[in-house]
Amino acid sequence: MRILIQKFGGTSVATAQRRAIVASKVSEAVHSGYSPVIVVSAIGRSGDPYATDTFLSIVRGICSELSNRESDLLISCGEVISGAILVSTLSSLGFKATLFTGWQAGIITDDKFGDARIIRVEPGKILEQLTQDKIVVVTGFQGITENGQITTLGRGGSDITASALGVALNATAIDIYTDVEGIMTADPRIVEDAQTIDTVTFNEICQMAYQGAKVIHPRSVEIAMQRNIPLRIKSTFSDGPGTLLTHMYPARKTGPGTTSDRAITGIAHTPNIVQLRVLKGDSKDHRLMSQKIFKAMALADIGIDFVREQPTAVFYTVQDEVAPEAIDILSNLGFQADIVTSCARVSVVGSGITNVPRIISQLVEVLAEAGVTVLQLADSHTSIRVLVRKEDMVAAVQTLHKKFCLRV
Repeated sequence: MRILIQKFGGTSVATAQRRAIVASKVSEAVHSGYSPVIVVSAIGRSGDPYATDTFLSIVRGICSELSNRESDLLISCGEVISGAILVSTLSSLGFKATLFTGWQAGIITDDKFGDARIIRVEPGKILEQLTQDKIVVVTGFQGITENGQITTLGRGGSDITASALGVALNATAIDIYTDVEGIMTADPRIVEDAQTIDTVTFNEICQMAYQGAKVIHPRSVEIAMQRNIPLRIKSTFSDGPGTLLTHMYPARKTGPGTTSDRAITGIAHTPNIVQLRVLKGDSKDHRLMSQKIFKAMALADIGIDFVREQPTAVFYTVQDEVAPEAIDILSNLGFQADIVTSCARVSVVGSGITNVPRIISQLVEVLAEAGVTVLQLADSHTSIRVLVRKEDMVAAVQTLHKKFCLRV
């Protein structure tokens, strides 16, 4: 059995016309000899009647204290509605289709409501339906705990569902359909000549996703990597090949008889960052002070970045929405912090980027020429990240994209 996972986002199933396009993609898979398993997101975006944010806005207008458990019950409804409508669409075209919720599909999670992790997938019921030549539609973004509590997987969780099912079912491929042509070298809303990348490694796209590119959830990529299942990002609304995610990409021709590795794949960005500078003061054991700070952040589930230690202070950044909590924690620990708000992270991503020493010097030089002040800089094997003022974010992205001539 050649199983193909096809995941369709909220914009892809938002109207009858778009659902007809989805049905044509499913039909094409069937006629190509695949047994499709379809994963769907909730219909539309915020403001649309059955979108996840619309459900949340209704209850927040009544009570701001809805528990995470009840919130998960509420927002899991969006995918059920979307799935049932898509099954109706497929049935009207003569296909045998059936709908499974996340828990009916055997997706078992931990009990962290709102951001649950998949423990395992028990795909027996899906396989049973596939052997009866049925198309299985699965609600994305959700699962169930060992003791029967419904959970959701966090924003972008339908991507995670698709990859988890792909691994559990040993799928031939996982196709993530969205409203863009694939993964691009930068956000096309910022860089007009951003290009669609034909092939990218799992590691590179994980970095791009974690650094702010929103085309696919990074956990989805990590799951597909486990079995090296080809993962493709494609547009619902065109027949373009999209972007293939794999362990390796072919060397590109740069001229007659020559090839080169791609040093830089793309530019990602994340706005709304806050920089914290915690003064060490008269602390006798500065290492113990840093351990205390970072342990407290971890216990509060606050992610940090751009960590830098100096003799008199320790610097790090947090997301804007958790900054008040981070500041309160520091105050309760007795630490004073200088705060720089309205920052942004801009990241240059590429496989083996640190093997090309000139990139950092060129990056710093070109940003200085553009009048962009670098507040902090950090690097890893696949990325170089700079912290800049939020008002400089667009200029930084455009400048770096142009400097490194990102063409595919």
